[in-house]
Amino acid sequence: MSTLTDLLDEIHASPAGLMLSDWLAKHPSVPRRTAQRWASELVRNGQVIPTGNGPSRRYHASAKAAWPAPQEISFPTFIPLSVDSRDILAYVDQPLQARKPVGYQREFLHAYQPNATFYLSASQRRQLHSIGKTPDAHAPAGTYSRAILNRLLIDLSWASSHLEGNTYTRLDTVELIDFGRVAQGKATLETQMILNHKSAIELLVENIDSVGFNRYTLLNLHSALSENLLPNSADEGRVRQHGVEIGQSVYRPLAAPQQIDEALDEVLAKAAAIEDPFEQSFFIMVHIPYLQPFADINKRTSRLAANLPLFRANLCPLTFLDVPEQAYSRATLGLYELTRVELLRDLYVWAYERSTQEYLAIRQELAAPDPLRLAWRNLIKQTIRDVVVAPGEDAVAIIERHVMASVPTPEQPNVQALIIEELRRLHEGVLARYGLRLSEFTAWKAAQAV
Repeated sequence: MSTLTDLLDEIHASPAGLMLSDWLAKHPSVPRRTAQRWASELVRNGQVIPTGNGPSRRYHASAKAAWPAPQEISFPTFIPLSVDSRDILAYVDQPLQARKPVGYQREFLHAYQPNATFYLSASQRRQLHSIGKTPDAHAPAGTYSRAILNRLLIDLSWASSHLEGNTYTRLDTVELIDFGRVAQGKATLETQMILNHKSAIELLVENIDSVGFNRYTLLNLHSALSENLLPNSADEGRVRQHGVEIGQSVYRPLAAPQQIDEALDEVLAKAAAIEDPFEQSFFIMVHIPYLQPFADINKRTSRLAANLPLFRANLCPLTFLDVPEQAYSRATLGLYELTRVELLRDLYVWAYERSTQEYLAIRQELAAPDPLRLAWRNLIKQTIRDVVVAPGEDAVAIIERHVMASVPTPEQPNVQALIIEELRRLHEGVLARYGLRLSEFTAWKAAQAV
């Protein structure tokens, strides 16, 4: 995903100035309005100088307000780093021209042997288990993630999107997810990104018994995250068939589709065999971005996939709250260009500690899940979907038919009342939960008003 930083870098690399139309031609995934907003922000900050008007306007780098060189941007001091991590930082903080171009190193993956090789040390794993333990440790898989789902949807959707340059605030995200209200002045791309995260998280939590580290799960997770965001919609949920480049990096991923397929199979097989949930989580955060199996949205896919083993083990989630984008970018650069995990590992441990501080606190405030809603959640969702997609039919009749066919007689009145309550609270922000499209919901609402 291209960012404001990419735009500024290309302006600096264009002695004659850069026309926005030329930049957009090379970055078709960026909406024109977003690029115009970025350019205006750079002008306001004094980082670029515009010349000309209309379509022929060019943007020139400002000599007195240049973009800081990487080595001038200090790594956050509140994230503890090992000596090895500082060594990685010293390398990636060099100018691009000083770093050695490198391709995909197959031995990096081949050398990893599940449950014999460990990226996280034994003491780190013990520490993570200790701070991430929840009261639901021995409950069925997914119990904890379902209990905190409403908060999880907001925190993880917002924080992961923020790492991609999304400018939605956390409050904007609450308004969008809880009430279906789109933030004013935000690009459509940003709204779509948040909603895609919500759908992807729900996919994992609601299907916890069937998802795993396999192609079906990973491809569908990517499809949910990439919906309506890629220049070519055929790339959604599909292993890439072409080469890609990594912005601001000398790393060149595999380009041959057959090699990508083979490496992805190996990544998933090894991930599935790892027994420790934290090692499994970190392994996937390393090898999905490193392989770049998709045309784009690889890091987002890895961040959500990294939560799957935590959901299954009823551990606190990894939400990436307060993770600085610069820290995350440089940690992944060290992975790409040196195949070294120390900096990303230090960031992972810090980020998980930060997440658990939030979730262990809010867990005390959560009411126990409604056992009736939990027991009949699939019936409730299917019934609401059937009501909405048939706006001309009697809603109560549909509900009664579904309840009588599946629910024991003593529970029927309560389940029916529960479905009616859910139907009354239906809004744009929860449509994905029921597999509904906005057009279906709009048509149903219109029918109710007649």
